[in-house]
Amino acid sequence: MTDDVLGDLEPAAVRVRFPPSPTGLLTVGNIRSALFNWAFARHYGGKLVLRIEDTDTARNTEEGYRYTLESLQWLGLTWDEGPDNGGDFGPYKQSERMDIYADVVAKLLSANRAYHCYCSQEELDQRREAARTAGQHSGYDGHCRNLGPEQIQAYVDEGRRPVVRLRMPDRPIVFDDLVRGEITFLPENLGDYVLVRANGYPLYPLVNPVDDALMEITHVLRGEDLLSSTPRQIALYEALAEIGIGSGRTPRFGHLPFVMGTEGNKKLSKRDPGAGLGEYMERGFLPEGLLNYLALLGWSIADDRDVFTMAEMIAAFDIRKVNANAARFDPKKCEAINAAHMRMLPQDDFAQRMVPFLAKAGVLPEQPSDEQLAVLRAAVPLVQERMNALGESADMLGFLFVDDARFAVDPDAAAKVLTGDADAVLAAAAKALSDLGPAEWTTEAIEAALRASLIDGLGLKPKNAFGPVRVAISGRRISPPLFESLELLGREKSLHRLEQARRTLSAS
Repeated sequence: MTDDVLGDLEPAAVRVRFPPSPTGLLTVGNIRSALFNWAFARHYGGKLVLRIEDTDTARNTEEGYRYTLESLQWLGLTWDEGPDNGGDFGPYKQSERMDIYADVVAKLLSANRAYHCYCSQEELDQRREAARTAGQHSGYDGHCRNLGPEQIQAYVDEGRRPVVRLRMPDRPIVFDDLVRGEITFLPENLGDYVLVRANGYPLYPLVNPVDDALMEITHVLRGEDLLSSTPRQIALYEALAEIGIGSGRTPRFGHLPFVMGTEGNKKLSKRDPGAGLGEYMERGFLPEGLLNYLALLGWSIADDRDVFTMAEMIAAFDIRKVNANAARFDPKKCEAINAAHMRMLPQDDFAQRMVPFLAKAGVLPEQPSDEQLAVLRAAVPLVQERMNALGESADMLGFLFVDDARFAVDPDAAAKVLTGDADAVLAAAAKALSDLGPAEWTTEAIEAALRASLIDGLGLKPKNAFGPVRVAISGRRISPPLFESLELLGREKSLHRLEQARRTLSAS
């Protein structure tokens, strides 16, 4: 049975591209597009091309370029061809392809598929306003489309610098969008558009189709915001085929739905909270957790299933099943999906992934000792079910690793818990725990001693009994399970912290 997404194309011949601009910013919308292209290529056993749109010299930087590559590598969205690993269709930076664009434009002009337009901006504005007033289409009116030699020379003599426009066909352009089905654009809505500015600078509507044609891209999966440019690009692909540029095959298009903000009434902006990739890296999201959630913004692996691995996504991905309707970004669901992936990690892997965040907080060295790693691994079962992101590591476990000189109780926790009868609770706890020798320092013995002393002895409810001890030991009102934490912290450190909390209470 023929795959209607591929037509007569062999699966391994699939070639898709992700073309970011190296501005130093990658949004969740960018990543979702990269993810769908990556999954599409991997599903068919084809190639993903990384092509850098770096012609905007005012905004693009070398630092932004490196950040783009490092971000995609962090996500695990590997590419088969690109500026760092080469390929048969390079260069893969548009700034290094200017001679190619100039040559293509010269051929389009020679074949009469493009022409020079000498209209000034003032003249264009006047004619557009007149068309709007008359209730007519206000796009370019083709004024320079069929100029004679004398008129062209007159414009040249005036010193006018022309732009280059593509000669659009006078017929509807119809294509089968892989997400939205058949789409038709009428010729009256498709004026001859600019390929090259008057200063000779090539524009996006030229360079992207030229690159796609020369790199033999078979499928273009991109955002819905670029849908209006598609008929113009299809016309250019046809013109390029006529002059022998590329394989002659027009790519299949699939326009992905908008990612909307949390309110659902406007497109997610790069300035909106939660829009930038850097935020998730900083907070310690897992790449696989973030990608899993972003995949759900328009696609699902099954009606009753939200959590899946990237290998499962590759096996199941079908571009025809992407929903054309806009998808609303939900930070809480994103966090919940990430938390589910945190639970799925093997404990040793989870421990290793926490190390950079504990090191960044200054509670562990970048290369922890074997003893520190042993404590960290032992702590994993206490926190893995409680954490939503790796950035919570220091708050949850930092108390196990900082020395007494650097240990501090959170002021808010102290104000709410270390008050009233807290000193009596801490004194009783210290007495009960000091009666346990080093060999008896186990979770079970600690729990039995504290319950006997604080609940049975003082008649306290568990919250009032264990709250002051928790704050004294961990510095926080919320921590891993108390008895296990005491065992991991060790007898001497635990007794010292209880005494330190008592001294702080006395001083206050």
